[in-house]
Amino acid sequence: MKKALLITLLAIGIGIVGYFTFVYYVPYSTGVRSGELIKISHKGVIVKTWEGEISQGISGAQIFPFSVSGSRTDLIEKLKEYQGAYVKLEYEERFRSFFWWGDTKYFITAVEKGSRQNRNQ
Repeated sequence: MKKALLITLLAIGIGIVGYFTFVYYVPYSTGVRSGELIKISHKGVIVKTWEGEISQGISGAQIFPFSVSGSRTDLIEKLKEYQGAYVKLEYEERFRSFFWWGDTKYFITAVEKGSRQNRNQ
């Protein structure tokens, strides 16, 4: 009986570790989006995360929400500086996000300031 319980607990533990490892290390997709940076904020009640949005057009349906890892202070400072400007964002999309990571599944890995002239090219 003890041996079966131990094997069951071990299997559950390995499953949980495997799940967290998969979610942490395996991105679903990577890509680039560009638009006007309309929001970057540090929000949350218990766990604060960095969240932002870029506008890719006129309608509200063309808003791209994203999260930034709190450990990426270089990206956060650039995003604060580029507020209101046209930016190009490189991102990773995750299968799932945990509440301490951010509100979205899209995590910014690089940012650069662009110009509206590049928009039509």
